[in-house]
Amino acid sequence: MSYRQDVEAALEAFSVVAQLGNSTLLRHELVVEYLDAPHRPPSRLPSGKVAVYGFWANGCWLKIGKVGSNSHARYTSQHYNPGSAPSTLAASLRGDEAMTTIAGFDAAFPGAWIKEYTCRANILMAADKPREMLSLLEAFLHLRLRPRYER
Repeated sequence: MSYRQDVEAALEAFSVVAQLGNSTLLRHELVVEYLDAPHRPPSRLPSGKVAVYGFWANGCWLKIGKVGSNSHARYTSQHYNPGSAPSTLAASLRGDEAMTTIAGFDAAFPGAWIKEYTCRANILMAADKPREMLSLLEAFLHLRLRPRYER
């Protein structure tokens, strides 16, 4: 299954989870941006939006995170720079011994590898949705997609 199929199937299933929580989140209320490898990081989080985003490479989800409407750096740049914040994809890759065997990976510049070799999915929703909805979607995607660096 491709990363796009993973996301679409997960979002279909998530609508049931939202209903079980006495809430609704219809598929058309979510905007999904698919950034195939090689990709450019988003330049900004759209105004009035929050997001859950994920990085995928070689048939595996690597990292899934969430961002509120005031966390632009987390959304646009921090995951590409190992020292920019706690728990970034770049830092996780740098600390993974298995990455030393991956062609094209340079621990000094993990962001370059992320941009070149990973696909990214950005799932955007309106910022006026309950904050618990964003957290629930992130947790559901962690459980369903099992990202390598979230365990």
